[in-house]
Amino acid sequence: MSRPQILVLGAGKSATVLIQYLQKKAVQNNWYIVLADGDKATADHKWNHAENGHAVGFDIENSEIRNQYIQQADVVVSMLPAFLHFLVAKDCLQHVKPLFTASYVDENMRSLAQVAKEKNVLFLCEMGLDPGIDHMSAMELIHRIQNKGGVITCFKSHCGGLIAPESDNNPWHYKISWNPRNIILAGKAGAIFLEQGITKELGYAQLFHNAPTVLVPNIGTLAYYPNRNSLSYIDTYSLNGVKDFIRTTLRHPAFCSGWDAIIQLGLTSESSITIAKNETVKSWFTKHLQAQNYTSLYATFLQNKALKEQFEFIGLEENERIPASFSSSNAHILQWLLETKWRLANEDKDMVVMMHEINYTINNQPHHIQSSLVLKGQNSTQTAMASTVGLPLAMGVCAYLKGEITLTGVHIPIHPSIYHPILKSLAEEGVTFTEIAS
Repeated sequence: MSRPQILVLGAGKSATVLIQYLQKKAVQNNWYIVLADGDKATADHKWNHAENGHAVGFDIENSEIRNQYIQQADVVVSMLPAFLHFLVAKDCLQHVKPLFTASYVDENMRSLAQVAKEKNVLFLCEMGLDPGIDHMSAMELIHRIQNKGGVITCFKSHCGGLIAPESDNNPWHYKISWNPRNIILAGKAGAIFLEQGITKELGYAQLFHNAPTVLVPNIGTLAYYPNRNSLSYIDTYSLNGVKDFIRTTLRHPAFCSGWDAIIQLGLTSESSITIAKNETVKSWFTKHLQAQNYTSLYATFLQNKALKEQFEFIGLEENERIPASFSSSNAHILQWLLETKWRLANEDKDMVVMMHEINYTINNQPHHIQSSLVLKGQNSTQTAMASTVGLPLAMGVCAYLKGEITLTGVHIPIHPSIYHPILKSLAEEGVTFTEIAS
């Protein structure tokens, strides 16, 4: 009998810890790994001559080659950009291969649920940090409360990829530990949540304005903004009747103030623009302010010392030339600036913070529980973000190959058969929650 083969698609930054964990488990369990990336050199570097596998390079959009590798695999793991998952998923269905991703279940993936069920194949999605660990840790809490007769009235879940205090040395109190593109896009869809039984909706322009704060044990005060459509998870979490329900992203309060100003100045706009050859940042920015009548607004912002320092830090008035590859929109230029200014130094440590707040009653007596996770990275490569995105996904693959997960169809990790083994494995790797009950 041939040994199980795991196909990992994508060898980017977030895949580092996943690859290392699977490499270790492949040796222990006699599995074989094929690590594939569009850039063979990147795949080779990440594979690093490990046992029980090899690295390959090919264009993921090449249907013939992609199908060849998927057909040979026993499990497929996609660490590709989210828009490519559907491409892979359709091939996995054709060849009846289970698929694991860390990305949200979108409409495309949801459309495959019935066929996946009929073919007895598992597509396990949202297996990263947020979404992923948030689902698993929340459902463990929710089920524990409900099993002892508790009725949950309020559910708040906060999560953020931040910079560790010892590496926090800029006025934004932020450095990039994940996809820079996603930072620019964050919040653009607005947000919907439930507050005191009333559905609240915030547009992009409101999202970062006067962001509320929360006190995180051992960290201090952080700001948060709501994520997408929180209401869609009320049914998922079986919390119908809850009065408050919100899922949020954590940031330093100064970050939210600064980003609110960035939005007001139109710097996250993705509308196409044309800039001159060898245009400098200062020239582009000045022209933008004048064209949009934002000059006086910018001057007002500069009267705020904190905002002035933030603008200066990201170099909005520097004479650096804008690369042609980043000149298609204001958002694109901003992304280039931030990739440079918010880059993690080699020795920098990032930090992941997650916290659930739940109010519930038992026999009409009120109770509150707060469960929090704080995890710091080791350096710019071994980041907390890479660990918390990669580890649960890798652990899900391991649990499946060991027969601990037997579900079929399209799922997220809200079932005990999924979250119990994964949370146990995470704890063994130092990813643990601290609870405060009252």
